[in-house]
Amino acid sequence: MLDLKLLQNDFDTVFMALQKKHVNQSLLEELKKLSLTLKQKRQYLESLQTEQNAQSKLFGQLRQEKKDTAELKAKLDANKELLASINDEVRSLENTLSDTASIVPNIPDNDVPEGKDENDNVILKNVLDVPKFDFTPREHFDLEPDWIDFERGVKLAKSRFSVLKNDGAKLERALINYMLDFNTKRGFKEVNIPYIVNKDSLFGTGQLPKFEEDLFKIEGEELFLIPTSEVPVTNLFRDEILNEEDLPLKFTCYSACFRKEAGSAGRDTRGMIRQHQFDKVELVSITTPEQSAKVFDEMLSCASDLLTSLGLPHRHLLLCGGDLGFGAAKTVDLEVWLPGQNRYREISSVSNTRDFQARRAKIRYKSDKKNILVHTLNGSSLAVGRTLIAIMENYQLKDGSVKIPDVLRDYVKTADFDIKK
Repeated sequence: MLDLKLLQNDFDTVFMALQKKHVNQSLLEELKKLSLTLKQKRQYLESLQTEQNAQSKLFGQLRQEKKDTAELKAKLDANKELLASINDEVRSLENTLSDTASIVPNIPDNDVPEGKDENDNVILKNVLDVPKFDFTPREHFDLEPDWIDFERGVKLAKSRFSVLKNDGAKLERALINYMLDFNTKRGFKEVNIPYIVNKDSLFGTGQLPKFEEDLFKIEGEELFLIPTSEVPVTNLFRDEILNEEDLPLKFTCYSACFRKEAGSAGRDTRGMIRQHQFDKVELVSITTPEQSAKVFDEMLSCASDLLTSLGLPHRHLLLCGGDLGFGAAKTVDLEVWLPGQNRYREISSVSNTRDFQARRAKIRYKSDKKNILVHTLNGSSLAVGRTLIAIMENYQLKDGSVKIPDVLRDYVKTADFDIKK
């Protein structure tokens, strides 16, 4: 959530910064009006309280002197009622301001470029050369291996669900284990979390209230299936005060993820690119403000080096303000090369939310007897299904079969995998 004190004390700076994210003008004007009204009401309340204190002191003196206090008492009683009324108005305004601010996105970092949408993102670098084929490469759903059953996925649930089977299921299991091992060697501690969370958790990381339509809700419960393990892992420390010497905390986690994809009608309807249920290995870090930039680079390197170890060409994209996520102050996407589509596709996003989530989730650390908001960071490492697709397309052979990256061979052997030479 935005720093409401900053909003009230320096509205123009916040207003200008949020222009990068193309935040609705009327929403910001409403925030400005609320913040100014609240500031005025608080000042009025303080003046009333000051007057009440002074008159109460005078009332005590008059009583000691056994003088007539009837007129002053009536004035004090009237002022007390006015104080209660204005205090109620202030609380109501505070709640309204907080509710309104909860749907306003995070302020982008200064180095986030201006831009309207994904077409304005900035390519930072390319990693590995794209493969060359002496045949026309196919998309993953047209390859020979009998790994993915789309029809039965629809039969079991609905569209955008699929079933992995045979060596495809074994390869996905191998990928998950390989990713977790890779991340733990980089200093991220593995955790296993619930796939169902409450509203407080989703508010803490910013999915509620703004993005409820994208969530799968449990009927009759105030519970939801997780859209990403960022939600439960970050909220492990909700409403806690951590020790400064324990920071940074760095975690990796595998989970299934569930999204309605409400805003993606008609996009990627074939194949496994955009599913309602998908597997992901996540990176989450909790840091001091001073540590967060360094840890951001470490997380980005971890995800990129993982792709490199798999021999998958990819590129780094710095997201522009118009494509930046709700809670992110800065995001670098990793896009993997898919020969069948002849284009790069997102496979990871690494984001620094600064203290935006921490303020919502009340995650702090103690330093010099002061409680300070932490910084929270998250990143995909990686979307497992898209990694499987990338391997299928980059390692495909002319006959439609698929080779396996060398680093996975020990992992797939344990799964009794039929390794292609």
